[in-house]
Amino acid sequence: MVVLTVAKIEIYSSPFCGYCSRAKQLLRGKGAAFEEIDVMADGAKREVMMERAGGRQTVPQIFIDGRHIGGCDDLYALDSEGKLDPLLAGG
Repeated sequence: MVVLTVAKIEIYSSPFCGYCSRAKQLLRGKGAAFEEIDVMADGAKREVMMERAGGRQTVPQIFIDGRHIGGCDDLYALDSEGKLDPLLAGG
């Protein structure tokens, strides 16, 4: 299903991360645009991610309209519960 995306989506990720790839694949499949923030070689960006994500250090960490969604499994859980599309539509 393609959703009209008006939400601002941010994904903190690193290259070669399978979970990051899966999360981005799900969002792309829904036609969602997102900002990818690579934290692998940038300690300052990782610190920002950890602060925003309540101390979580793993990637991906996903935010929709500033709301912390969690990681890849959390994103897929929202989708399976039918709660992701409304978030992507800005609701």
